[in-house]
Amino acid sequence: MKIKLGIFFGGKSVEHEVSIITAIQAMENIDKDKYDVIPIYISKENKMYTGKYVGDIKQYKNIENLLKISKQITIAQKGNKVALINCNKKIYEKQVLNYIDVAFPIVHGTNVEDGTIQGYLKMFNIPYVGSDVISSACGMDKYVCKCILKESKLPVIDCICYTIKDYNERLNYIISQVEEQIKYPVIVKPANLGSSVGIGTAKNQEELKEKISTAFTYSQKIIIEKQIVNMREINCSVIGDIEETRVSECEEPMKTDDILSYKDKYISGKKGNSKIANNKIMNAVGLKLPADIDINVKNEIEELSKRTFEILGCSGVIRIDFIIEQNSNKIYINEVNTIPGSLAFHLWREIGVEYTQLLDMLIEISLKRYRAENELIYSIESNILSGISLEGIKTNNK
Repeated sequence: MKIKLGIFFGGKSVEHEVSIITAIQAMENIDKDKYDVIPIYISKENKMYTGKYVGDIKQYKNIENLLKISKQITIAQKGNKVALINCNKKIYEKQVLNYIDVAFPIVHGTNVEDGTIQGYLKMFNIPYVGSDVISSACGMDKYVCKCILKESKLPVIDCICYTIKDYNERLNYIISQVEEQIKYPVIVKPANLGSSVGIGTAKNQEELKEKISTAFTYSQKIIIEKQIVNMREINCSVIGDIEETRVSECEEPMKTDDILSYKDKYISGKKGNSKIANNKIMNAVGLKLPADIDINVKNEIEELSKRTFEILGCSGVIRIDFIIEQNSNKIYINEVNTIPGSLAFHLWREIGVEYTQLLDMLIEISLKRYRAENELIYSIESNILSGISLEGIKTNNK
């Protein structure tokens, strides 16, 4: 019997469209003989839909029409199963549209990748692919992630974190602190976004104010760090769980500006590079794959990748972006992506792991974790409530 695999994608995120591409790309490569794929699209209003056309990329040219011809659903437990419930059931329609055995969240960014959807799925006691709630949240928050890795003696670029309250009440203090402690040029980043959204560089005070303002339109918390001017970016992927990890080939993305931008990743480059196909990656930017790096540098990046995966307690597949300061040849961990674009399949294909095989490995890892977690004790027999009395307790109720 096939495993019913619910693939969740979309969501209230600036990376909404990227998620759609990643998910449909994965659905095209999944082993249909082994899995019954059930696409579940999450709109920007956080409503879930399924149906015949939800897995068709062409339908997303007119999302409004797609939603009209699809079924809005919610999830509920029915016995030992997780059911997809028809939200707008007509008299002649079934209440339960389908069931899922495993959830595969293929989402990017705030409100989904950051532990939100992982916590939602965990409430239904269903196995789900990828990192758990805490790992996802820590990986998404750039400041928290840096703090954890720095505490573990891993190399990160120091930064200062500011909130929207800081911005509203003491912008001049932020400017002076950055100029005294970090010095130009600097990079300003929203603390919890990916795909380089909202990120900008500043070489002077005027630019700094502009970039800070931009970053705060995407997040209520930002970080500012020193810009490594003479640098290379190297990416490496890790797959595994708490017991075992494996690293992919390394790549070097090519940028057109000071930093690798959203445009570099998904828009620039030769027409057609972002096409969804079995042998294409969802990336418009040019890549050097494998990266042209010294074997010692590669070994260090691979070891740092494994350590990062283990320290954050990740599961499934992640991608870690590194920065190499070419003047000193020092390597820094720049960013952790707990659900990378295209699931980093091209990095695995380079070492002989095809996309279909990678997807199968991720599902197997999720089932292994599910079995292990179900062996833990989450509740105990207790008679505390049997002796509780509310008599004599004062309340404000009249």
